Amino acid sequence: MDQAFDYIKDNGGIDTEESYPYEAVVSNLKTNSVAATCTGYVDITSGDEDALKEAVATIGPVSVAIDAGHSSFQLYDSGDSSPMMCSSTDLDHGVLVVGYGSDKWWRINWGIDWGQEGYIMMSRNKHNQCGITTASSYPLV
Repeated sequence: MDQAFDYIKDNGGIDTEESYPYEAVVSNLKTNSVAATCTGYVDITSGDEDALKEAVATIGPVSVAIDAGHSSFQLYDSGDSSPMMCSSTDLDHGVLVVGYGSDKWWRINWGIDWGQEGYIMMSRNKHNQCGITTASSYPLV
């Protein structure tokens, strides 16, 4: 996550997805207007779910790296994610923690066409499930 925030800072901002949509082809770099900037970022203490919870409550959505390589994650569509097969160190995807509940779940967003209307409810306080607190950070705007 940190490299993405460094890129945004070093390049004076980032475009919106609407103004610079992903295209699965080789193309020339486009120059577009800046939609957001950041001055840096804050890394949340690795492995500290209480610190992640505090950041989500006081700052808002937090970028996290997780292990999403197993089919139990990729094919998730609803319900309890606790039997998920994943590692807390083999991190391969960036997602957003957008909330949590009193019922010991993290609410994670990974795009509208996946999971439960774009979200998964991952277990909170379950030994850093899928590495959710291994590498988490948020931008300073």
